[in-house]
Amino acid sequence: MRTLRSETLLVLALSLGASAVSALISFIGSVTRPGGLKDQAATLNASYAPGRPWLDLAWQLFGIATALVPVALVAHLLLREGAGLRAIGFDRGRPWSDLGRGTLIAAGIGSAGLAFYLVARAAGANLTVVPESLPEVWWKFPVLILSAVQNSVLEEVIVVGYLLRRLGQLGWTPMAALVASSVLRGSYHLYQGIGGFIGNMVMGVVFVLLYRRWGRVGPLVVAHALLDIVAFVGYALLAGRVGWLPTP
Repeated sequence: MRTLRSETLLVLALSLGASAVSALISFIGSVTRPGGLKDQAATLNASYAPGRPWLDLAWQLFGIATALVPVALVAHLLLREGAGLRAIGFDRGRPWSDLGRGTLIAAGIGSAGLAFYLVARAAGANLTVVPESLPEVWWKFPVLILSAVQNSVLEEVIVVGYLLRRLGQLGWTPMAALVASSVLRGSYHLYQGIGGFIGNMVMGVVFVLLYRRWGRVGPLVVAHALLDIVAFVGYALLAGRVGWLPTP
């Protein structure tokens, strides 16, 4: 038990647990800054080397690759116990089922999530989220898509599949594990504001329930990837061209 507990804490400290602490510090900085939250911006995909596109691309790919190291660690830890990622349903066993279910989830959550964000921002409970501010270079959209896939794999494998498995092994009740997973998901989105925290926490509850029903994170990875791809690419195409989409 002690080993499993230490392992879980270390995995979180190297990944989304650390992101949650970072998001909390960022949120405190935002609420203590003069002006309202909606007058501040949270940028998700920004340039690392403005004016130097090849160096910028190298940094972008490096960031995406290193962000997936905790997933590789989880795969290693699960393999050591004789399970592997197949135990949490992250494999190629049911590609069409995962794709279909993930697409349906994305369609349902996407429209509700956008509406909630617009309402939360209008109420002053959310920063203006800027999904991307990359330069107009040839690799812009491929990098945005890779970033979306990286986010989805990292979050769903660790916060749903791995965390729920370990908490169950540690004797947590299903309700306590659901709360822990959902609150963690909301916490590392706190940099967006209260709206980002609540919206993602609710999404976390839905994802945990679906994972328990299907026993697979595959559909959740697909859904999350589609949601982020639409957000990142859609913002790049529509920002400044439509009146309903908030920009800084």
